Amino acid sequence: MQRSENMEKNILYILHIICLFVPFLMPAMAWGAQDKSFTVVIDAGHGGHDPGAVGKRGREKSINLSVALKLGKLIEDNCGDTKVVYTRKRDAFVPLHRRAEIANAAKADLFISIHTNSLASRNSRVSGTETYTLGLHKTEENLEVAKKENSVILIEDDYRQRYAGFNPNSSESYIIFELLQDKNMVQSIDFAQRVQKQFKASARRIDKGVHQAGFLVLRETTMPGVLIELGYITNPAEEQYLLSDRGSSALAKSIYQAFLAYKQGHGGTLTPAVAESAPVLQGQEDGKGGLSAPVAEAVPAGHVSGKPVFKIQILTSDRILPSKSRLFKGLAPVGRYKEKGIYKYTYGESTDYNRLLRLKRSKVDAKFKDAFIIAFKNGEKMDINQAIREFKRNR
Repeated sequence: MQRSENMEKNILYILHIICLFVPFLMPAMAWGAQDKSFTVVIDAGHGGHDPGAVGKRGREKSINLSVALKLGKLIEDNCGDTKVVYTRKRDAFVPLHRRAEIANAAKADLFISIHTNSLASRNSRVSGTETYTLGLHKTEENLEVAKKENSVILIEDDYRQRYAGFNPNSSESYIIFELLQDKNMVQSIDFAQRVQKQFKASARRIDKGVHQAGFLVLRETTMPGVLIELGYITNPAEEQYLLSDRGSSALAKSIYQAFLAYKQGHGGTLTPAVAESAPVLQGQEDGKGGLSAPVAEAVPAGHVSGKPVFKIQILTSDRILPSKSRLFKGLAPVGRYKEKGIYKYTYGESTDYNRLLRLKRSKVDAKFKDAFIIAFKNGEKMDINQAIREFKRNR
């Protein structure tokens, strides 16, 4: 009888311990089940006591939220490998710095900020969509768009201290964007171009193009990102379209189609260990399927006594860049290879991994903080860890 009682006590003790730990185990289990390979943050501009632009019938904050939620649902319903994070899902005010904090904390791969345009003059003839990336404005019109979107910080508490004295209404404050080198510029422009293409082809909207301007919400984020202007609420006809279910659905679907195309080109391709192998191109395509002059005169990758050849990958692009492109930031000569339809640019080449590592630290890291070393063997890309093991073994 005593033995039976002891066994019962032991079972109850074990059950008690399990009950204590279940609350801690469950979140971890849920997090693992929700693990995704790509994270996108959808930012519905304005909200709460900040209405954004105001039209005759509607408010920008509501249009932005409608399109943002529809876009998020399309991704959630059709992209099982993608995690969607919203900066807001209801009519609430979220400061600009908080929106960026949400994106950075999520370690997002892409940031999409959705807005609606307006004109102070209420010129009803102006209409169309445009998409912005971070940079220096090239026209007064672009500057005015940035001023309008940045002015939301004026209703935030202690904005002068939080944004280091930045005055959204002062043109002088935007000089900082001339000095800003956005490491995600190529990817951001790539997505922006895809968005505008879909707006024109799918939603049949007037294409006002891709532009650059000094948006604080983009400056504070650490991943590729764009700010989309869906149309002009000050144009009665366009306002009616933006407020309609048909219009907001068409715009959301256009952004979704652009997202799919962008993700296919960029999602999961930046890690050498999991990227598909592809032949190294030593020359530029001449538009006829052939090759013209090489971007960099270098020994063909992987053809040095069968040893791994190491290179430093500095950036990617959806198109061929000129050999003296400013995007290379003075590095030359620069090589190129193509992988999953994306052109990837490299600097330096050696069978000595340590030599390339020193080169990366001395000449590349200060210009390209996200640069990394890749390896090729016999003309094909290989796992970098395997290449390093071979290098150490053959020394």
